[in-house]
Amino acid sequence: MNTEKKPIAIWLLICCAMVFAMIVVGGVTRLTDSGLSIVEWQPLVGTMPPITEQDWDELLEKYRTSPQYQQINKGMSVDEFKTIFWWEYFHRLLGRLIGVVFFVPFVYFLVKKKIDRPLGYKLAGIFVLGGLQGFMGWYMVMSGLVDNPNVSQYRLTAHLGLAFIIFAALFWVALGLLSPPAHSVETTGQNTDTLNGLRRYAYGLSWLVFIMILSGGFVAGIRAGLAYNTFPLMNGHFIPPDLFILEPWYRNFFENMTTVQFDHRMIAWILAFTVPLFWFKAIRTNLSDTTHLACHLFLLMLIVQISLGIATLLKVVPIHLAAAHQGGAVLLFTASLWVSQRLSRRI
Repeated sequence: MNTEKKPIAIWLLICCAMVFAMIVVGGVTRLTDSGLSIVEWQPLVGTMPPITEQDWDELLEKYRTSPQYQQINKGMSVDEFKTIFWWEYFHRLLGRLIGVVFFVPFVYFLVKKKIDRPLGYKLAGIFVLGGLQGFMGWYMVMSGLVDNPNVSQYRLTAHLGLAFIIFAALFWVALGLLSPPAHSVETTGQNTDTLNGLRRYAYGLSWLVFIMILSGGFVAGIRAGLAYNTFPLMNGHFIPPDLFILEPWYRNFFENMTTVQFDHRMIAWILAFTVPLFWFKAIRTNLSDTTHLACHLFLLMLIVQISLGIATLLKVVPIHLAAAHQGGAVLLFTASLWVSQRLSRRI
C-alpha cells in the first residue's frame, strides 16, 4: 500500500460510512411517510432548522397545501408534524454534510498535490454523481407533491440505485488505494482459468445483488411488502396466478405488487444457490487469507440479509426490521464488491 494514499482511502471510507447512514435514514424516512413533509427544496436556506413556534407554524402551513396532508394527514397537529419533519430534515442535512465532507478534503488533497490526474478524474466524477443525487432526491419528492401523495416508484428506485452507485464508486476507489499493486499469482494454466472464472462469477454476483436492490426499490415504492406475508409460498402459491393482470404486460414488473414481490423473491432464491456455490469454489482455490475472509463474509451477509428479508415480510414490514433489511443490503453489496475487488487483483 502506498502510505501517501492512505489518508485519501480513509477519507473515502468515511464518506462510505456516511452514505451507508444516509441510505438507512432514507429508508426510515420512507417507512415513516416523512419524505413529503418538506415541500420546498432550499439547498442553502433549508440547512437552518425551525426554532420558534412561528417557524413551525409556517412550515406546517406549507405542508397543508400538499396532497399528503389533504388526503392522509388532514388535521395533523404541530407535534405530529414535527415527528415526520425531523426525519426528512436529517435526511437532507446528512446529504449536505456528505457533500461538505467530500468536497473540502478533495480540494485540500488537490492543493497539496496528493491526487494524481487519473484519481482526480474518478473523484470528480463521484462529486458530480453526488450533485446529481441531490437533484434526484428532490425530483423524487416532487412526484408526491402533485395530486398523488405517493412518490413515483420509478424515481424512488432511481434515487436508491444512484446512492448505491455512489457508495460502490467510493468503496472501490478506496480499496484500490489500500490494496497492494495488482500482480499475478504463480499458477498453472488451469489455475489461471479458475481464477478468471471466479472473477467473472464474482462480478456477476455483484451485479445481481445490485439488481436485487433495485427490485427492492420497487417493492418499497409500491408497498409490495404489505402483500403476500407468507414464506416460502405466496399465499399458497409458488407462482401466484395474478402475475400479469396489467396491460401492457411489462407494467407488471414495476406496478403490480404481486409481480414486483415475486421478482424480488426470485432474485433472492437465485443468490441463495449461486453465492454458496461461489463460496465453495473460492475456498478450494489457492487465494490469500484476506480474499478467503472476504468470501466468508459475503456468504455470511447473504444469510443475514435473506433472514432479515423473511422476518420483515412475515412481520408485515415493521420499521425496525425494514430499516435493518435496507442496511443489510448495503453490507451485502459491500461484501460482494470486496470479493470482486480482491479477485480482480488476483490475490
